[in-house]
Amino acid sequence: MTTGRGVTIFGCAGPVLLPSERAFYRDADPFGFIVFARNIETPEQVSRLTADLRDAVGRDAPILVDQEGGRVQRLRAPHWQDWDPPLDTVARAGSLAAAARIMRSRMAVIGAELRAVGIDANCAPVADVARPETHPFLRNRCYGTDPATVAAIARAVSEGLLSAGVLPVMKHLPGHGLSHLDTHLDLPTVDATLDDLRAVDFAPFRALADLPMAMTAHLVFAAIDPGQPATQSSRMIGLIRDEIGFQGLLMTDDLNMQALQGTLAERTTRSLAAGVDIALHCKGDLVEMQEVATAAGEMTTAARARAEAALAARPAARLDLAQALEALVHG
Repeated sequence: MTTGRGVTIFGCAGPVLLPSERAFYRDADPFGFIVFARNIETPEQVSRLTADLRDAVGRDAPILVDQEGGRVQRLRAPHWQDWDPPLDTVARAGSLAAAARIMRSRMAVIGAELRAVGIDANCAPVADVARPETHPFLRNRCYGTDPATVAAIARAVSEGLLSAGVLPVMKHLPGHGLSHLDTHLDLPTVDATLDDLRAVDFAPFRALADLPMAMTAHLVFAAIDPGQPATQSSRMIGLIRDEIGFQGLLMTDDLNMQALQGTLAERTTRSLAAGVDIALHCKGDLVEMQEVATAAGEMTTAARARAEAALAARPAARLDLAQALEALVHG
């Protein structure tokens, strides 16, 4: 199984792959791609784009999207289902078992919609625990306010995606719930004690440590490394690997977010030097992608092994869209 040489996941500029992008991807050979609303028009167009992205690198590269349901979903009506925010859905369900069943079925539908247009990885579940101070950009994307609920719903979300042949990408390790700022704009510092973090924020990720892929958080955890955000902290990446127990493929959150400092090249090299496997650049700006690709270089032996294991975890779809919708309705 081939994974690409590059330690990167890239976006593209629009709904059609440009010749300049095709040539760049062929040379840079990224691990995979990610699509956004700017890349989405119709099912037929998305299918062409995903096929063209894979053709550019000459292999079955993973193609990711943020399709959480609720506020964060890149594919929307009229061609795809729209959903209520996850936190509201879980709260209305009446019991944890019912909420898990609903979210599993919902994610099977989402997964089937994605797989039908060539997208085979979804940046979900969101395993962050909602806290009173959680910034609004994240809060209603969460699944609950206690770690047991979050872990159970996140597991159901992962199962639903996998049933449709889509890889889950767990986020945001080691926990984003204590962020009181929007990391697209600022770098938050979390002052909670290590005991509190272990009991609440880290707990869902420990329960889901067997998942194949995950994304880091751009937060400073003062109790662990007061000088670096988690994405760029070797202490935090060590904790993610050793204490939380996640051994899968670990990617950064978007390198363009202003929580990170320095040039894109510096952001890339700091993240990879800390122990993250894959640098994520979402903007689709060709000049910026060239900078990231040059700084990222090629996969280490360890990163390649984790990348191959993640790709091997991509399952065959057990449910198509009609079957997933039927399960959602009759649950």
